[in-house]
Amino acid sequence: MSAEEHKKHAPKAVRCFVVTVSDSRSEETDDSGRLCRTLVQQAGHEISGYRVLKDEPAEVAALVREVCDGHKACAVLLNGGTGVSRRDSTYEAVDALLDKRLDGFGELFRYLSYQEIGAAAFLTRATAGLRGGVAVFAMPGSPEAVRLGMEKLILPELGHVVGEAHR
Repeated sequence: MSAEEHKKHAPKAVRCFVVTVSDSRSEETDDSGRLCRTLVQQAGHEISGYRVLKDEPAEVAALVREVCDGHKACAVLLNGGTGVSRRDSTYEAVDALLDKRLDGFGELFRYLSYQEIGAAAFLTRATAGLRGGVAVFAMPGSPEAVRLGMEKLILPELGHVVGEAHR
């Protein structure tokens, strides 16, 4: 069956849980999380939850585990903490939880980002995969990166990924 055939049978509305990982943002100042939620809703999907967490890997992993294992969403969309600074630990927190990795997400994210910002794109450790049938996407925390990840990669395939994860 072609990708287009799969998409025809994919869910049209997906429940998404948005997580911002940041030591400096609050719900009031979280432009990236707000943008992510807006884009999800504009695409016809649902927001089942939203949190801002400090860049503490144990807290990030606990929340992702809770959302996935408790079936609180069909997709977890994280932004922030994917760089290479000492405090950036979203990659480690998420990667350890995944049953299956979607390596193409990070590869394509960096490729598209390279087209916009040049060589600095290789500093991101955007990643994605599945945990117990729940799609998990981790992208950088800038609004530009969230827009790129959501509009170019996640939203065009979200229903397809979730549908395939439940087959």
